[in-house]
Amino acid sequence: MARAEVKVETGGKVGATALEVLANIDAMQLAMDQATVADPFGLSEITAIHRRLMERTINAARIAGQVRTGQNWIGGNDYNPCGADFVPPPPEEVGDLLDDLCAAINDERLPPLVQAAVVHAQFETIHPFADGNGRAGRALIHAVLKRRRVAPAYVPPISVVLAGERDRYIEGLTRFRGDRVGDWIEQFAAAALRAARLAAAYLGEVRRLNAAWRAKLKSRPPPPRSDAAAWTLIDLLPAYPVITAPVAAAACGRSKPQVYQAIEQLQTAGVLVPLSASRRNRSWEADGLLDLLERLEAGQLPP
Repeated sequence: MARAEVKVETGGKVGATALEVLANIDAMQLAMDQATVADPFGLSEITAIHRRLMERTINAARIAGQVRTGQNWIGGNDYNPCGADFVPPPPEEVGDLLDDLCAAINDERLPPLVQAAVVHAQFETIHPFADGNGRAGRALIHAVLKRRRVAPAYVPPISVVLAGERDRYIEGLTRFRGDRVGDWIEQFAAAALRAARLAAAYLGEVRRLNAAWRAKLKSRPPPPRSDAAAWTLIDLLPAYPVITAPVAAAACGRSKPQVYQAIEQLQTAGVLVPLSASRRNRSWEADGLLDLLERLEAGQLPP
């Protein structure tokens, strides 16, 4: 996805699946930036998240940001809800239920993790859209946690942990819809704890990787001056697994010649790996960083 994003930014073409996932990322960013500061949080914030999430799908014009007006269901067949695993509320109830959900998001009397757990499970129970409910519901988790200032500057990988145990996640939602709300809250809190430990472990791995990059650059004869742009860029790379020269210049606040020299020095040192031999629209990948992110996305603790 990092490679695909750079392709899009430089005018290249990527597949429909990559575009859809990039839209998911945009939707999460919208939840983190706009929806979290809305006062009060309302239906427009929910539909905006969903619209961004689904705007690049085949049925975007029909479903993106549109609260459903028909009955939907999960499992069974495509023609009727017979044999479905779960049948959400009828469409005429959805508007009032979403109003109630927004009121719950604006109410800060519950502890933040409890609030996030209940909001997510209730959203999935309402299932207000024809598609994309799971992804929109996960975005709401992070919106709540940021609104409550629990995770104001980053997205804890709670979704990674929940997705890693899909059957247990569905069982937890099923218990929530019965009379075992406490079980779901406990499950969600345990996932949040695992996510925090996972994130902390990978932050440590990124610091070690950054130290290895600096050692590579320092060992290159002659090493760059202490005030060289290469040292500034190397500390910014964890935020840019794949980077272009214009992005590097904007991030560093240095001139283009300085940035191109820094990129050349980092490439020679083996810190940056070019993604193509073309001289136009070039991009580079930070060595080893995507491997770390891939293991993080899989929910694997580093060795």
